[in-house]
Amino acid sequence: MQIVKTAEEFKAIRKSIADTQSIGFVPTMGNLHDGHASLLAKAKLENTLTVLSIFINPTQFNNPEDFKHYPKSLDHDITLAEALNTDYLFLPNNRDIYPDNYNYKITESELSRILEGKFRPGHFEGVLTIVLKLLLITKPTRAYFGEKDYQQFILVKNMAQAFFLDTQIIGCETIRNENKLPLSSRNNRFTAEQFEKVQNFPKIFHDNLSPEEITAELMKAGFEVEYIQDYHSRRFAAVKFGGIRLIDNVEITS
Repeated sequence: MQIVKTAEEFKAIRKSIADTQSIGFVPTMGNLHDGHASLLAKAKLENTLTVLSIFINPTQFNNPEDFKHYPKSLDHDITLAEALNTDYLFLPNNRDIYPDNYNYKITESELSRILEGKFRPGHFEGVLTIVLKLLLITKPTRAYFGEKDYQQFILVKNMAQAFFLDTQIIGCETIRNENKLPLSSRNNRFTAEQFEKVQNFPKIFHDNLSPEEITAELMKAGFEVEYIQDYHSRRFAAVKFGGIRLIDNVEITS
């Protein structure tokens, strides 16, 4: 696996890759888990070469404390990427990604204003801007995103279409633990006692209840509920437990 630390270096490598070789790209903020591993495995299966990026993007954190405490595990991440036979690991720094000091940014005026966008102002501007930058640097054939962040996936997919990008945006099934809790880097911030109680989140959310009933049950279980909302045949949730934020979504089948 080749580690690349600057955009210019990667752009030079990209020019050397033949057009006949497809590239699968997985953008991440590190602290990799089995969910990320599933994206990398799918990228490896469907492409000639795989590229993983790790960059904790400051512009998508509306809460400075969340950015400050975001878990970091670079040595572990490198080991995992190598074990999955990743070809390139792109590790840029903030100055390299934002030479404009984030003066230029991507905005979306509808979907990004509801659900996560309503509760995290500026979040999706940061997400769309960093994803566009990474896609322009790596120019992948396909890019892979987990459906846990389903709203993000749709926004990225629509952005790629709006700007005529050649990259195919692929959504991948949410990876969950045995209790249906979505895997997330933020899960590592819970104490053992908190993590045990957090298992009630998927149990209640995936129950056959109305959004109002789910909200009431989650509050009884000690969760702070930001929203439980149905939108376009999916049910979305955002809650906090011990100050740590969790999201989920599920397709509405009836």
